[in-house]
Amino acid sequence: MSETSRSEAVTDRPDEVTDPLLWKLALEVADAHEPDGEGGCRNLLCAGEPWPCTAWNNAQRALSVAQGGPANEPVVEVTHNSPAAWSGFPMPPATRRTAA
Repeated sequence: MSETSRSEAVTDRPDEVTDPLLWKLALEVADAHEPDGEGGCRNLLCAGEPWPCTAWNNAQRALSVAQGGPANEPVVEVTHNSPAAWSGFPMPPATRRTAA
C-alpha cells in the first residue's frame, strides 16, 4: 500500500477558504498560466494570447469564489480560436489506413 501525504493539499491555504477543492484546482490553473516575461502566457494552450490570459483570469475568479467571494463577477469572453472555446467532448479516433 502506498502512503499519501495530504498535508501538501492544505499547505499555505488561507483560513477563509470555504471550498478547498475549487481553491486547489484554481491555484493549479493559475500556476500553469504564468507570464512568460514577454507579455504573453507561458502555457502552450494559450499560444499567442497576452497575459493575463483567459484561463488565468478565470482561475483568479475561482480563487475568489473558493474564499467566499462573489460569484457574480463578469465572465471573461472566449473567442473561437481560444483553447478555452474547445469542446470538452472527446474526438473520435482517426480512421487508420491499411497498407495495400
